[in-house]
Amino acid sequence: MTLKQVAEVNFPTRWAAFRLLAFEAMLSNKITGRDSLETALVLILGDIHSTPPLIRIHSQCTTGEVFHSLRCDCHDQLHQALRAIAEEGAGVLIYEQQEGRGIGLMEKLRAYSLQDQGLDTVEANLHLGHAVDLRDYALAVQVLHLLKVHSVRLITNNPDKIQAVLASGIEIVERIGADVQDNPHYARYLATKRDKLGHLGNPSLLPLSTGSQSARGTAITGVCIESAGPPAHALAFAATHLAKG
Repeated sequence: MTLKQVAEVNFPTRWAAFRLLAFEAMLSNKITGRDSLETALVLILGDIHSTPPLIRIHSQCTTGEVFHSLRCDCHDQLHQALRAIAEEGAGVLIYEQQEGRGIGLMEKLRAYSLQDQGLDTVEANLHLGHAVDLRDYALAVQVLHLLKVHSVRLITNNPDKIQAVLASGIEIVERIGADVQDNPHYARYLATKRDKLGHLGNPSLLPLSTGSQSARGTAITGVCIESAGPPAHALAFAATHLAKG
């Protein structure tokens, strides 16, 4: 993969004045085997080298982040991470264009239609002929290496993101949960991510969104993952699903 920086701008937001870097890279998807141009926006705040910075790897969600859809928690997770980084005074948010766990906006809306008919988010993707999760975090971890970030405090509930970061040689000194306030509209969605995709709960002793203190989570040092590979939990569920017919 050849990572190319295409822009750098000052980027004031409601939370803080970030530095925004734009990257693009040609990637070969491990699941589909096809090459595609991937892009990412990287918001950087403060000193990210003196101590392990807060890091959030976030996938684009037009429906949630533009239209504030309540079918998912993406909007709240994004804003919560930006607020946490601003309160901390340092950190990195990597925003990748991997809508709908990598299937794209139109296919995600087709999946929503199937969910309206009773399928859950995983079943809908499989019904449309997609893998459960097509996302690849190679670009994100390459950005962290380019930024010379060697250890992180990772904001995530997704075990595949943890796996990708560790497999790249970056140490996770702490995992901070990405849980947001409960909402009945996406309760089933969150339950499916937990039960079928292995998403984790929030280990924090303090809520991430309260006060000016940073939330403390769980350390993941010493975990050995030999290869990033395809999304492990998603593929395991898909294999089981297909075996059952």
